[in-house]
Amino acid sequence: MIGVSFAELEGWSTDLEKALEQAKKEKKAVLVEFTGSDWCPPCIAMRKNVFSQKEFVKAASKDFILVELDFPRGDQEVKKKNDPYAKQYKIEGFPTVILLDHEGKEFTRFFASEHPTTEKFLAHLKAALEKKDLD
Repeated sequence: MIGVSFAELEGWSTDLEKALEQAKKEKKAVLVEFTGSDWCPPCIAMRKNVFSQKEFVKAASKDFILVELDFPRGDQEVKKKNDPYAKQYKIEGFPTVILLDHEGKEFTRFFASEHPTTEKFLAHLKAALEKKDLD
């Protein structure tokens, strides 16, 4: 699983701009995961235990467009492509997840590893959406 980008995993995009366009059309939120897929132990664990699970992708995709922005040490081109997003969103650690509404406005962020199972992660996403709808 190490070194396999989400582009090769079903249900994930690596293009934030396209995901935002799709979110606007479908009136869905966007889940953006900032990861270091080949060097960050919590990132690798989250991919293995949550993000690559069909059950997670299927459930999360009902409400979210899923996007992975990777910052691998082994692929400088990918890192360079995603660096502007890390600056734009002021990413301070990995794995950070940012949730954006269908207009592209951030409504929450958290470290993915705080919710290390599919069940916990999905429950957190549900709570975040409910809270957003109340705001």
